[in-house]
Amino acid sequence: MRYREMVGGDYTMGRPFLTKAAAVGQAIYTRLKLFMEEWWEQLDDGLPLFQNILGTIGHPDNIKGVDLLVQARIIETPHVSQITNFQSTYEDRTYKFQCTAETDFGEAIPITMAFGGREI
Repeated sequence: MRYREMVGGDYTMGRPFLTKAAAVGQAIYTRLKLFMEEWWEQLDDGLPLFQNILGTIGHPDNIKGVDLLVQARIIETPHVSQITNFQSTYEDRTYKFQCTAETDFGEAIPITMAFGGREI
């Protein structure tokens, strides 16, 4: 697996490609940042933030469903073997999660992201 490195949210040119676990980490990040119906060539790909998450997350019981959507995006990333230590919260209209993604390359990738009011 090879990925172009991103700096400040933009792909960079003229730098070496990321490989192995670093490329998997970049793939996870970009998969989580792609929202459903955002990419015109494949409208059914992406995290359904507007379709399934924002309208349901206000109720504490619904956070489990959101967790499953996020975990599915991560585990479906090529070379991710499992997710461990998944924890999430929803407060101040912001959904935050952190976890560790185990890769086929024997390395673990820590992931921390937020969606909503304030991104970290």
